[in-house]
Amino acid sequence: MQLSSRRSQKMHLSGFFKRYGQVLVFLSITQLAGHAMALEKPEYKILYQEGKLEYRLYQPYIVAETEVVGEQSYKAASNEGFMRLFRYISGGNIDQASIAMTAPVQRHRVSEEVAMTAPVQHLPTAQGWKVAFMLPSQYALDDAPVPLDPRVVIRPMPERLMAVLRYSGRWTEKNLAKYEGRLRERLQEHGIAVQGVIESAAYNPPFTPPFMRRNEVMLKVQGYPAE
Repeated sequence: MQLSSRRSQKMHLSGFFKRYGQVLVFLSITQLAGHAMALEKPEYKILYQEGKLEYRLYQPYIVAETEVVGEQSYKAASNEGFMRLFRYISGGNIDQASIAMTAPVQRHRVSEEVAMTAPVQHLPTAQGWKVAFMLPSQYALDDAPVPLDPRVVIRPMPERLMAVLRYSGRWTEKNLAKYEGRLRERLQEHGIAVQGVIESAAYNPPFTPPFMRRNEVMLKVQGYPAE
């Protein structure tokens, strides 16, 4: 009976950590990093603003990125990608260095990517998501700690002009689609051409009340409205 009880307790704990592990990780991050607003974020200049829509010129930065292949679920891919990246910044690199957490967590679909080179090549890829963190500005591409997990790569993010729509609420694929639609409608009204795929950005840990969260949908654009 004692063995059966112990197995039951272990299964209960396993289920608990599987379900709430990411929340516990975020709690640890918050305790170490202080308030979420203190986390380093990408630098940008707002070139035009209309309500919650902003046209931002982002400065170059470095990201740690991982591709979660074959996972169609937005939530499951986000959790898996986040944990890979968290292990990297928690010492899962050849230097065993602890790297400061940054915001936001960025995500976009792999299957929607279109090559912008000449000639245009269409390479078959399994459907999935890419998840990325910005590395702290103290790092450059040639001195960033090398990940031990080969699924995590370090790459430069060039300067780019992004149209960004901010919203609160939960991180769901339904909300992503809803606000992507609104962003595309606004860009069409402004006559702005779009490049690339929709990206999402989440700035807060999952225990933050949905109405207090800062979420964004983003599209790379070729211009912005005149003042």
